Amino acid sequence: MFEIGRPSRSGLANFAAAATLALGAAGTALAGAGDTDLGADGLALEGYDPVAYFTEGEPTEGSAEFTATVDGATYRFADADNLAAFEEDPEAYLPAYGGYCAYGLAMGQKVGSDPEVWEIVDGQLYLNVNQSVQERWEANIPGFVATADHNWSVVADVPAERLKEETPDGVRLGAAE
Repeated sequence: MFEIGRPSRSGLANFAAAATLALGAAGTALAGAGDTDLGADGLALEGYDPVAYFTEGEPTEGSAEFTATVDGATYRFADADNLAAFEEDPEAYLPAYGGYCAYGLAMGQKVGSDPEVWEIVDGQLYLNVNQSVQERWEANIPGFVATADHNWSVVADVPAERLKEETPDGVRLGAAE
């Protein structure tokens, strides 16, 4: 479940277009990685430090020197202090929805996210695919979070590619009222 170590060296139409581009460019979760959005390099958050969003108030690249692995996803940290904070309480720093786009989840899809497009709401880190989608999400954060929370309970273990082909029963679309 939780391991410490070094990584190996080895509009809905607009949203759909952005999602297609993001999925093509960033990829989806790697096989066997569960419900975490991993980049092509196998890193969560594209190697950005999840603790720094809270402590520095900005995305900060992590170092291969400081890593932790949670459920098959490797996170990097800027320094030993951030790694120690994460080790103490990883759930406090993990991004919502395995790091997938928060707006995408509210639309029933697992879309890769951009770690530089983010917001902390009620102590939870949320990511989105791009600034345009972020602005749409910000128009009704409580409604989109409520729908995304519900959808995550339905699709967390469903591969992103399968969601593009069919929508599972129980998935809701848009912001909750």
